[in-house]
Amino acid sequence: MSPHTKSLISLSLMLGTTITISSNHWMTAWVGLELNTLAILPMISKSHHPRAIEATIKYFLVQATASALLLFSAMTNAWTSGEWDITQMTNPPSCLILTTAIAMKLGLAPVHFWYPEVLQGTSLTTALLLSTLMKLPPLTLLFMTSNILNPTLLTSLAISSTAIGGWMGLNQTQTRKILAFSSISHLGWMTMIILYQPKLTMLAFYLYIMMTSAIFLTLNTTKTMALSSMMTSWTKTPILNTTLMLTLLSLAGLPPMTGFLPKWLILQELTKQELTPAATTIAMLSLLSLFFYLRLVYHSAITIPPNTSTHTKQWYTNTPTNPLIAFLSSTSIMLLPLAPMILAST
Repeated sequence: MSPHTKSLISLSLMLGTTITISSNHWMTAWVGLELNTLAILPMISKSHHPRAIEATIKYFLVQATASALLLFSAMTNAWTSGEWDITQMTNPPSCLILTTAIAMKLGLAPVHFWYPEVLQGTSLTTALLLSTLMKLPPLTLLFMTSNILNPTLLTSLAISSTAIGGWMGLNQTQTRKILAFSSISHLGWMTMIILYQPKLTMLAFYLYIMMTSAIFLTLNTTKTMALSSMMTSWTKTPILNTTLMLTLLSLAGLPPMTGFLPKWLILQELTKQELTPAATTIAMLSLLSLFFYLRLVYHSAITIPPNTSTHTKQWYTNTPTNPLIAFLSSTSIMLLPLAPMILAST
């Protein structure tokens, strides 16, 4: 891909995201979402591999369907109320269709089936964009309309996403699929709290972006695509592999690391809202996710493959590491003591 094409795609992604998150009109928000979709398609299909082409088609069909549902929801609401403002959704069927469209955009269960397959069919850098930047516009729309959506439906989507994200990730061997189900599980936590404390949703999303970016960039540096290759990745960059273990534990939400902060605050807020059963449910379901995070940590900690291998081991090489990885990994591990300052700023 030429530098001109990359710069055009990057500009389109930033422009589409900015248009959507700064708009009050449904048509401009829809235009921003479509611009984002069209910009990311060449990045998914740039390898010209059959899996990449399949992932591109799946992503296009799902995103086009979700955008059509979103536009239909906005038109139905405008037909009944005469309002195109995003925060003025008064028609209950329109709110139901809108929730379905945003769930498809985000990859919430039970409309999540496209997300792991698309991530598996693309590169790690594109998968990072799909897991972070592409989630910001639909999450912003959910943030703006959360007070008028159906609480029961949102809670059901949140609990099912947390359950399926943990359950389906248990027997995966590909790192991109594991991180895809990890994203689905984290989105369940964000959706659960958005009705009661939307700022906590955005805080959880920002911290999720930070931790996931550190993991994706580390895996991209060590060229780790599966658990089998993770067992020998320590020979390339031992220190980076150690940091990856700690970042994975942070993404799992273990104290005293940064990933514990959003889960702690979400459980505390749910308890304050007298939703102790829901808080207990998602806390117990997060143990499923913890299992495959610990599985990743275990594989990255193995220094010798458990079976006799015929291929030559990739021993330590002086590979230059992106300084951004060091910053993201450090903040992903050691940000918890700054929790009072973070809460004060939100």
